[in-house]
Amino acid sequence: MNVLHPSFWAALFGWLIAQSVKMVCSLIQTHRLDFSYMVSTGGMPSAHSAMATALATSLGLCMGFNSAIFALGCAFALVVMFDAQSVRAAAGEQAKLLNQIIDELLHEHHLSEQKLKELLGHTRMEVFMGMLTGIATAFASFRFVHL
Repeated sequence: MNVLHPSFWAALFGWLIAQSVKMVCSLIQTHRLDFSYMVSTGGMPSAHSAMATALATSLGLCMGFNSAIFALGCAFALVVMFDAQSVRAAAGEQAKLLNQIIDELLHEHHLSEQKLKELLGHTRMEVFMGMLTGIATAFASFRFVHL
């Protein structure tokens, strides 16, 4: 008997595939393998969106697209995607502005040179591609993991 629900695996695979895509794209651009992409935020595709939509889609496949648990999964996915595209993106823009202010102040005062992380959120395209990644992952997981 499988201890973990197939939807857990779909969500995990959705996140893993999206993060792996970021790492491979970086490898192609920089010719360096950087495993930090496996735990990074921001970038194409959105791993948060991929995970949330893989979970929702898998719940629909396993429990029915007319079930309450699928509706809950969809609501969760929408909140995650909205947050990734708006709230976290705004926080990234604020970090960029604060970093510019710190750079200007460093010339006049002694301040910490530590930078804030600017790549926190996602563009709509990154969220959309994450959503497609999640849906595709859920269908593949359902086909190969769900017995």
